[in-house]
Amino acid sequence: MKKILVTGSVGQIGSELTLALRKKYGAENVIACGHSKRPSEELLGSGPFEFMEVRKYDEVKSVIEKYDVGVIYHLAALLSAVGESNPQLAWDINVNGLMTVLEIARNYNCSVFTPSSIGAFGPSTPKNGTPQDTIQRPTSMYGITKVSGELLCDYYYSKYKVDTRGLRYPGIISYVSPPGGGTTDYAVDIYYKALENKKYTCFLKSDTKLDMMYMPDALNAAINLMEADPSKLKHRNAFNVTAMNFTPEQVTASIKKRIPEFKIDYSIDPVRQGIADSWPDYMDDSTARKEWGWKPVYNLEKMTDDMLKNLSLKLNIKY
Repeated sequence: MKKILVTGSVGQIGSELTLALRKKYGAENVIACGHSKRPSEELLGSGPFEFMEVRKYDEVKSVIEKYDVGVIYHLAALLSAVGESNPQLAWDINVNGLMTVLEIARNYNCSVFTPSSIGAFGPSTPKNGTPQDTIQRPTSMYGITKVSGELLCDYYYSKYKVDTRGLRYPGIISYVSPPGGGTTDYAVDIYYKALENKKYTCFLKSDTKLDMMYMPDALNAAINLMEADPSKLKHRNAFNVTAMNFTPEQVTASIKKRIPEFKIDYSIDPVRQGIADSWPDYMDDSTARKEWGWKPVYNLEKMTDDMLKNLSLKLNIKY
């Protein structure tokens, strides 16, 4: 079979997606790539790893040719809050890096998965039940790069017939990877702090409602989309997908059912609050459900049970 390349494999989604792909397709068939951050021993020990800069065509070309790659999961990117602190670098990595990957895909006949985000929407987008096709005027550099990425992928499909596919992810929650600089990262960190300190200081307002997804659903969504029958895909870049939506107040209530002494207070970060306020309350993902059978497994209560169970083992803390 043609090999699979995962860029950004040391990141939050990439680290877990790489392992899921290796389990499904065989460790030797999935090549993990990163730029500078050292990968985990599990990632290094479970299959091939290459250090590679996605903005450098020759470096990507070398890996593609070395392993005869046919599918690229392109996850290398800067997240929302980090992108606001260095917008020029966010554009360079998120857009120019994607352009390099798309050119490689065009020249080497690769299919490409690229995640977009709820951040691709802005304050003028309908907030409740955000449609698949709607106005996209984001106010963050991260969001601007995601809209640009969606358009670039559509362009390469329509002009060059590159098999590009993508998802608009909501906030992703995982017990494996620590928070990585995103606006929705409170929903990861809150579980750590609930076990470690029984207290959490949240950087978003208590009633800030955002779409969220548990990592197992996020991984299945990416893999299932890439395995979908292309003849059924009227859309490609990118599908709205979500699993649940909640506020800091609501996730706190869910945790308190399991850890009654848990408390939360608030110290609002105006940058991340501003980003969150510009995003939808929840997206309409009926198009993904119709075109390729998207269906999440986890809701808030099921996720809270799984997060606390696994984090308590990871941190060696009973609750």
